[in-house]
Amino acid sequence: MKTVLITGATSGIGKATAELLAKQNYRLILCGRRTEVLEQLKSELSAHTEIFSLNFDQRYYEEVANAFDSLPVDWKNIDILINNAGNAHGLESLAEGSVEDWDNMMDGNVKGVLYVSKMVIPNMKKANSGHIVNISSVAARQTYANGVVYCASKRAVDVISEGMRLELTEFGIKVTNVQPGAVETDFSKVRFKGDEERAETVYQGYEALKAEDVADSIAYCINAPKHVMISDLTIYPSAQSEPRTIHRK
Repeated sequence: MKTVLITGATSGIGKATAELLAKQNYRLILCGRRTEVLEQLKSELSAHTEIFSLNFDQRYYEEVANAFDSLPVDWKNIDILINNAGNAHGLESLAEGSVEDWDNMMDGNVKGVLYVSKMVIPNMKKANSGHIVNISSVAARQTYANGVVYCASKRAVDVISEGMRLELTEFGIKVTNVQPGAVETDFSKVRFKGDEERAETVYQGYEALKAEDVADSIAYCINAPKHVMISDLTIYPSAQSEPRTIHRK
């Protein structure tokens, strides 16, 4: 039975992926910052498979290192890493943006992916096998005004995925970069700092992707035959033609 580690497992795409993979005979290491939610999810999914949970904030290297050090021996060899955790804060111009928001995005979306991957890659290389799935965004494909730092952070994820592929393919490790378009999760609520009314307008007039749609795509990639690597996958709702254009009714 393969072991999958999922960051940001307590909500959105991460949670939907955990729920799906739990039913597909994978052991899961669920990672998140909200202890209560993490334990509740662990309890629910334990009915389907073996579950271990790690509570840490991936923006801080020491927290990441301590969490991975705490893994029991039989959980240390991770077959599949899903770097899902990330965040978007604010929608302001560079001149008016909050430095705290910028730090949250760059630390979580970029450095966090690097920190977690650094914990997992050495054992994958020793095993000469593994699969890393990085969740980027269509924001990496097209920069938009008032979202420069978020777009930059996701462009960095694309570059990290490309670099991983260059360094790890010879060790039998697959690397998949997933770019979702508009997905109806708590993403906009977080970006607009709890302003639910403003967040809801993002998804009005069309049918956005659901977290489960992206989870299905991730499962497809990791269940592909051994000789098949899905390197890059872009997923739009049918109403979205490019990162900035959604056709609303």
